Amino acid sequence: MPGSDLTRLRVALTVFFALDGFVFAGWVVRIPAIKEQTHASATGLGFALLGVSAGAVITMMLTGRLCRRYGNHPVTVVCAVLLSLSVALPPLTHSAPALGAVLLVFGAAYGSINVAFNSAAVDLVTALGRPVMPSFHAAFSLGGMTGAGLGGLVAGSLSPTRHLFGLTLVGLLVTAVAGRILLREQVPVPPDGPRPRSGPASSDPAPPRGDTPRRADRRTRGLVAVFGLIALCTAYGEGAMADWGALHLEQDLDASPGLAAVGYSCFALAMTVGRLTGTALLERLGRTRTVVAGGGTAAAGMLLGSLAPSVWAALIGFAVTGLGLANLFPVAVERAGALAGPSGVAVASTLGYGGMLLGPPAIGFMADWFSLPTALTSVAALAAVAALIGVITRRAASG
Repeated sequence: MPGSDLTRLRVALTVFFALDGFVFAGWVVRIPAIKEQTHASATGLGFALLGVSAGAVITMMLTGRLCRRYGNHPVTVVCAVLLSLSVALPPLTHSAPALGAVLLVFGAAYGSINVAFNSAAVDLVTALGRPVMPSFHAAFSLGGMTGAGLGGLVAGSLSPTRHLFGLTLVGLLVTAVAGRILLREQVPVPPDGPRPRSGPASSDPAPPRGDTPRRADRRTRGLVAVFGLIALCTAYGEGAMADWGALHLEQDLDASPGLAAVGYSCFALAMTVGRLTGTALLERLGRTRTVVAGGGTAAAGMLLGSLAPSVWAALIGFAVTGLGLANLFPVAVERAGALAGPSGVAVASTLGYGGMLLGPPAIGFMADWFSLPTALTSVAALAAVAALIGVITRRAASG
């Protein structure tokens, strides 16, 4: 396939990653209005929101099988249509149980498209011969920041029904344009050839080449699960920062509500910057060193963020944590997909999503038993575990 065709595919996939973040963030900023509309209690809303997680986890493994059967590109397009349609459903509900039911559908679409376009991205990374996976996840982050910002701007003038229906129209239009490229072109993966180099760490284990991933023997399944654990450690930190970072700044460091809200913004912006520069970092350091350095950086940053005595030091710690965690999830998913195709992506994504679910309640439980700053150090501990796994995985994969 000519380089121009690969470039078009890369742009189209990048658009789908950005659309996913944009649509999901647009829904998130309207949760307070949906809560009021459904007259849900805090507990009722919490159970309803579990529908997103449940739908995603239930369908991720199924999507891996669908990608194997029908191809990553068609499944990505179909899931994008379902995601765009389902985001319009929450404002049509008037009770917490009904909200939970439609969020189950929305979560299924959200989880499925994540497996499908990550699997497509893994194939494209192999075809391009460059470690560009972080750039796709940077697009997701940028899409999320744009969706959240736009949602905040229109929240006062548009009802949730009109806002989310607008997201449906945007999603369908973008899918119609970018989806034509995905459906027209398939990424050729040569049966052999030079392995993509990634700088000094080109001694990293080579991802298998060819249309058929490495046979899923016990060793391969074990490695995929290990990469999934790296994704889990990363997502645990993302979930914890989203739900508890602002509370820590306000409750423990006496920050104003406005300043406390900046905490997650620092984290998210730093993560986006880290992903935008992730390809250059991977080419210079290689996958293993990137994981080890990223995990160590995130651990140090979160220790500062959780234990610092001042707000500004904590904000710096949050930003350093975002930089450290930025490329761990993309690398984990890419390596799992290189080993086992869409099924590997599904396993890593499911474990990663599980980490995002586990983080907030685990932090809350530990905060009740100890304190919130102490509980937040668990993010640092798991980041260090991710770095250690990176070292161990390097030895296992080359042994």
